[in-house]
Amino acid sequence: MAHARIRLFTPAEIVGFIILAVIVFAVLPLVMDSFRLNLFGKYLTYGFVAIGLVLCWGAGGILSLGQGVFFGLGGYCMAMFLKLEASTPEATSIQTTPGIPDFMDWNQVTALPWWWEPFNNFAFTLFAILAVPMAFAFIIGFAMFTRRVGGVYFAIITQAIAAILTILIIGQQGYTGGVNGITDLRTLLGWDIRPDEAKTTLYFVNGVLLFGCLLIAHLIRRSKLGRLLIAIRDQEDRVRFSGYDVANFKIFVFCVGAGMAAVGGAMFTLQVGFMSPTLIGIVPSIEMVIFCAVGGRLSILGAVYGAVLVNWAKTAFSETFPELWLFAMGALFIGVVLAFPYGLAGLYDDHVKPRLLWLAQLWPRRRGSPDTNALAGPTEQVGGGYALASKGGSRDAST
Repeated sequence: MAHARIRLFTPAEIVGFIILAVIVFAVLPLVMDSFRLNLFGKYLTYGFVAIGLVLCWGAGGILSLGQGVFFGLGGYCMAMFLKLEASTPEATSIQTTPGIPDFMDWNQVTALPWWWEPFNNFAFTLFAILAVPMAFAFIIGFAMFTRRVGGVYFAIITQAIAAILTILIIGQQGYTGGVNGITDLRTLLGWDIRPDEAKTTLYFVNGVLLFGCLLIAHLIRRSKLGRLLIAIRDQEDRVRFSGYDVANFKIFVFCVGAGMAAVGGAMFTLQVGFMSPTLIGIVPSIEMVIFCAVGGRLSILGAVYGAVLVNWAKTAFSETFPELWLFAMGALFIGVVLAFPYGLAGLYDDHVKPRLLWLAQLWPRRRGSPDTNALAGPTEQVGGGYALASKGGSRDAST
């Protein structure tokens, strides 16, 4: 029997991408001042992590509670380059040892460490932003997945790794900046990143890179690899018995998720102007999972909306209720999970899409019956990424 040809993008998916693009590139810049726009630029950097989690957790069933590690590694790689650019002998002439970062001088480090030296080169820095976190993810994935470690055990191990790396960075204060991190970042290749105009430019660069990651994630999910990941998530043993090397697929998607998180970390450093170990530990990593869960762990677009919504709510609650905002955030997360277990994308799929389909059936067409499939699409909709299975009623993001 011939297989039906799968379209790369359905009309509904195209509409979903367009709506997000209009919001990011037109609506927010028009209605917000520079300060608020910079805040939303910071929120978008977490969208990179959420997209990677959709691939790892939503598609592949790999729940990582250590994505903050890769976010932080990417951010530290960018921060090292920016710090070295700001630490010229002229700018640090008052130090005991001019030409090295100030925190090294404060900690009696008299020479730049050898592993800092390559970050004087911007091309190497761009390479390291992806290579370092993905290599670290490969080591973790190879050690875990080849031994068939998964589920809650993998989640706990990644959480422990996040805690260990945080302690290591804080303990090596003379080389990493310690608990304060790497601060006072000023220029990128001579371009001052501190003015509002620069922050606005970085916001748009951030948005373009985010859509690049969305496209990559969409192509992965549409490919045979994406369908295999879903099969691994639902029936791992059956996929293994079919002759596929499950460990290699898991390692690959875990590395892709790490790379996306690292790009977000690098853009966070540029957008905010610092990087610290507080963004790597257990709490930030769990918050990143919350972004994905609120938006919908099966929807790449929903994950971006979830990251922006949760961080906006976090800012709003902390400004309005400085003593109660943590409780408000907890209530928001618990309420969303209980009421909408599949996140915002599931809310769209359950309540909005059926009404759109009903309206489409009422709309007259010149030829034949209404093409409701064009509206629904086989996978992700405008706000979600689900299709109800014909048997069992379970949700799936398969094509």
